[in-house]
Amino acid sequence: MNKQQDVWLVIEKYGSDKYQTFSVAKKAFSLQDAIGFKVALEKLNDRDNQSYFIATEIESGLNEVIKLHNKSVEDGSYYETK
Repeated sequence: MNKQQDVWLVIEKYGSDKYQTFSVAKKAFSLQDAIGFKVALEKLNDRDNQSYFIATEIESGLNEVIKLHNKSVEDGSYYETK
């Protein structure tokens, strides 16, 4: 059985209070790549009514959170006080 590859979408939101449109600006196969795309698009953005956010299937998102949590427990950073 093949594991399905996670897909992370950078969504472009355009509009005002009265209307909004959404479109896929970039597709990535890791959260790190999606964050990189989002940051780059935000730096190039010169419109007040345009923004970006990252979306994925809930299972992919939860798996990433679990992986990062387990890593922080393993390396001890989870227990550090701020």
